[in-house]
Amino acid sequence: MSKHITLLLLALTLCVGAAHAKKPKELYRVGNDPISFKVQPFMGGYLMKSSNLEEINPNPPSGIHFGVEFPSLQQRPWQQYLNNPTVGLGLSYIDLGEKAMGEAISLYPYILINGFRSEHFNLKVKIGSGLAVLNEHYYTTLDEPVPNKTFSTRINAYLTAGLNLEFPVTRNFMINGELGFFHMSNGRTVEPNKGANVLYGGVGLVTTLNPDGEYERRPIEFPDLPYKWSLNLTLSSGAHAADSSDAHRFLILTLHAGAIYSTCNWHGIGLGADLFYNDAIGNPATNRGMYRVTTERWRRMRGGISLNNEFKFGRFTAMLDWGVYLFNPVRNLYDNDHPIYGYGKRPLFYKSTEVGVNEAFHYIRFGVKYRVADNLYLQALAKTHLHICEFIEFGVSYQIPFLERGKRKGGGVVFHHKRDWWVQR
Repeated sequence: MSKHITLLLLALTLCVGAAHAKKPKELYRVGNDPISFKVQPFMGGYLMKSSNLEEINPNPPSGIHFGVEFPSLQQRPWQQYLNNPTVGLGLSYIDLGEKAMGEAISLYPYILINGFRSEHFNLKVKIGSGLAVLNEHYYTTLDEPVPNKTFSTRINAYLTAGLNLEFPVTRNFMINGELGFFHMSNGRTVEPNKGANVLYGGVGLVTTLNPDGEYERRPIEFPDLPYKWSLNLTLSSGAHAADSSDAHRFLILTLHAGAIYSTCNWHGIGLGADLFYNDAIGNPATNRGMYRVTTERWRRMRGGISLNNEFKFGRFTAMLDWGVYLFNPVRNLYDNDHPIYGYGKRPLFYKSTEVGVNEAFHYIRFGVKYRVADNLYLQALAKTHLHICEFIEFGVSYQIPFLERGKRKGGGVVFHHKRDWWVQR
């Protein structure tokens, strides 16, 4: 393990040097910026175990987290809107507890949002996402007594969230504790893909260089966002694997339209309409066996309404939607009997009974989008049924924010997020 830690420390040092070397020119600077380094051993346990994990019966996963963190300098609107959070870059080594499960290295940006702060204790909420690289997966363990069906690719999505506890000892030294959750899977891009959900806890140390640097900046006062309502239009697509014994990749498409109301400068909530197409469902080319074969493409579609949430971090926006299918011909394509409704049929509102078989009447979509020009975004999202990922999608989104009447000038109605918009009065 010492070899792995040495390599991780070297990579972490290079990442810190690259990130710290480039500083925005427009910021007023008196001294050096504060920067923190974190090291945190952890141990966890698997949640919602699949049948494959039950067969392998791995030891509890364990490892070590490293982090480089940059406190807010109050030079951007979103920093002040979110009560001056800390952003960081994480690097983790994870021993998944069994030879067939292997080891993973994950790299992910994250944000720490301030919760409760006192002289002796700080509580923060951690949210992050990135990629994890594994050294073992299904196709490398086919000769094992029980192959690793939890992962089937070396590169997987890595999602994490949790509570971060800080206990200051001196101005530049803290004891850190964390209770969190992380998920790894490829989103059914390649099957089998049971995925891993881990609850973990760890205790570590944090040291800060230039701890007074955050007070050497002149905070800038920013106005509120000049709009309350916006319309989001999205088109996204991806590829879906239907079965581990089939090399086919099937097209998925999503159309989304939603109206969002800004409850504050960093959060919006609203309603949306979604239309999904999954070409793997009932396709004669797949031997998945979950659905009856159909050549009617409309039966591979689902439509629903969703409750949409947006969390704004400057150019980045995190999204979390929960929806219910109102148009769902897929529910009548299952290749098994139902004791009440008959062969292959389900009611409009039905429950999941086991992993990957009955996929529920409701869905969750979550992910991030990044504004590349004015109101144009690139985005990546995952669509799930409870904790079962259906697919990962990538696409483009266009947001149309409508200016409040008192803030319209020259007859303008639509707001554009141009660079440094807050000084364009």
